[in-house]
Amino acid sequence: MDMANIDKAKERFEILQTGECSQTAVVTLSPSDSSGAKVEAHEKSDQVLFMLEGELNGEVGYEYPSLRKGDVNIISAGVKHCFTNRSGGPVVTFNVYSPPEYPAGTKSYAIPL
Repeated sequence: MDMANIDKAKERFEILQTGECSQTAVVTLSPSDSSGAKVEAHEKSDQVLFMLEGELNGEVGYEYPSLRKGDVNIISAGVKHCFTNRSGGPVVTFNVYSPPEYPAGTKSYAIPL
């Protein structure tokens, strides 16, 4: 069994677990922070984004969702997306990539959502 705890993640973007078919990560954004400078896509991986804390405004394909705590969003492989924290506090998301998108153990200040 491979178990992880999101509270131990200290970086802005951190891969928690990597299996053969999927991968988990946690992302933390400060107020007014964005997941990237522009919209980008994961060409081969679907992404499930679960809002744990805060509020995000997003650009996902041709849609502009507002996400709040408890919301879940599936971003299909190849769909360009970017998210911005428009709330006054931190945003924390839990993400699943299938198949894995990043090298195991990736920790980065620049978020590759």
